Amino acid sequence: MKNKIVLWQQNTNKSPTSQHNLISSNTLTQMNVDIVALQEPSINVFNCTIASKEWTAVYPTTHSKAPDKTRSTLLIRSHINTDNWNQIDFPSSDVTVIQLSGKWGKLTIFNIYNDSNSNKTINSLTKFHKNNRAKLGLDEPRNAHII
Repeated sequence: MKNKIVLWQQNTNKSPTSQHNLISSNTLTQMNVDIVALQEPSINVFNCTIASKEWTAVYPTTHSKAPDKTRSTLLIRSHINTDNWNQIDFPSSDVTVIQLSGKWGKLTIFNIYNDSNSNKTINSLTKFHKNNRAKLGLDEPRNAHII
């Protein structure tokens, strides 16, 4: 795995056109984007988001129970070996979490849709961070990174 990760974050406002244009254009490839963090992704009638074969879609762990409530997804570029990352369970359809690992340690990426009408997500994140220090690698902070 390379030592540099390029992230792209975008709110697609549940627009299939917006998301399709983003994924189908050469922009992400030309910029060597490895991970796309989408807020308000487009979810189709099959409860899936728009992605091409170059991307692995990662949904919130609550997605299968309530796909209509999903407001966060991550797309992982296929060149990132699946042995180098895993999804971390988080009890909200507004947060998707993955953790990459390598010789350099652990990188945990939180993709967060923050509803401006409440602090529910912020409170969940605070509780999760406090209760999952070991999982996040915070027992060895020199090797733990969080985005």
